[in-house]
Amino acid sequence: MGLMKMKKNRKYNYKPRFYKGEGSPFELKHKFDEHRTTVSPAKGIKGKLNAAISDYKHNPDDDVNKRVIIIVVVLVLLFLFIIGFDLSIFLPKS
Repeated sequence: MGLMKMKKNRKYNYKPRFYKGEGSPFELKHKFDEHRTTVSPAKGIKGKLNAAISDYKHNPDDDVNKRVIIIVVVLVLLFLFIIGFDLSIFLPKS
């Protein structure tokens, strides 16, 4: 029995012939990454939460803030309905 030779890995160095854009054509990046402040290197849960809250506070579009508040209220009421919470304690007795 002879010694078995292992195959060497081949390098594949592809360079596109007709690409004239900036940067690498193979870099995977989202379209809106430049405009987001929450997409950045990992900073932990606390850092991400603080960045998201600051984005929410400094959002120039008030309609979005109202929409978020309405959605949160509806979800809270739905949750209270599911667990069987009695909302009549908030109403005056007559």
